[in-house]
Amino acid sequence: METTTSADGTAICFGHVGDGPPVVIVGGAFSLAADAGRLAAALADAGSRAVTVDRRGRGSSGDKRDSQPADEAADLAAVIEAIGGQAAVLGHSSGAVLALYAASQGVPITALFLSEPPFRFGEDEPGPELADRLQRLVDDGRSEDAVVTFQLEGVGLPRDMVAGIRQSEHFAALVPLAQSTVYDARLTAQVSTPSSEMLTVTAPVTILRGEQTFPLLVTAADRLSEAMPDAELVIVPESVMHRPDPVATARIVRERL
Repeated sequence: METTTSADGTAICFGHVGDGPPVVIVGGAFSLAADAGRLAAALADAGSRAVTVDRRGRGSSGDKRDSQPADEAADLAAVIEAIGGQAAVLGHSSGAVLALYAASQGVPITALFLSEPPFRFGEDEPGPELADRLQRLVDDGRSEDAVVTFQLEGVGLPRDMVAGIRQSEHFAALVPLAQSTVYDARLTAQVSTPSSEMLTVTAPVTILRGEQTFPLLVTAADRLSEAMPDAELVIVPESVMHRPDPVATARIVRERL
């Protein structure tokens, strides 16, 4: 992993594999750079230089408690500067929201690939105080409760599914990422409905979603496509239930680069 420094002094760690046009992968909630390993390998096999990132508050990257969406956009800008000054960006879930937001803030992105961004367009929104409640839980040493609260209210997972996750061996790996739930909650609250600047970015936009995924994500992808008439909506049969298929996704990216 390499390290670059964001505008506010936060260290952001990233790795890369392959040669060719750079594609920065921005993961969603609870994801680390390592989680994008198979996707990065598929992109590299398809002829790209795949760059994986630990977003702030995750993995080897640094953190600042009062971080805002603009700070995460600056993080992405710092990574892109470190790898040559411009890149395509493949964002998944909240990472797709961040990628589109960053492009609207002038981050030098040559092409956007938005995989199942959870835009709600003003419908069934989490409470506006969610980020503040999550921060209080983290500050009080209740990181496990913050993770669960975000899964229930921020993501909207069924209560029985969340209970199962909490009892699983994987839950322990989520707890250190509790602070990052605050940042995802702030981001998705700020741009739950994409701004006019986001809808009019100049970079080519490809929106991806699976045939079988959560209804909210189907609606979000379809509505975003309608709001961005120049964007291309691609249905990816191989991607199932909010898990982008590495090989199919890499093929779509490479064809458009």
